[in-house]
Amino acid sequence: MTSELESAECARVYWHSRRGMLELDLVLMPFAENVYPTLDEEDRRCYRALLECEDADMFAWLIHGVEAADPDIDRIIRRIRDHGRPATEHQDQGI
Repeated sequence: MTSELESAECARVYWHSRRGMLELDLVLMPFAENVYPTLDEEDRRCYRALLECEDADMFAWLIHGVEAADPDIDRIIRRIRDHGRPATEHQDQGI
């Protein structure tokens, strides 16, 4: 993918990560800005699929730790949660 097309895709994904619910914005927007550009195509597809989900479902998955029925969505949810976790939590868990 050319860098111009990739930049446009990342900007579009960042925009769609703005949900209007502060709790989701605080989790999704930093992930979209800092991690999404580094994802492989499969994880990018999963993130874009997540953005198609209802805000209430995303809130349950991301904030309350409810497991998503779709394994691809659940995998990207775990990756987003890990991104938002402070480094000290990673060390405490042996990550």
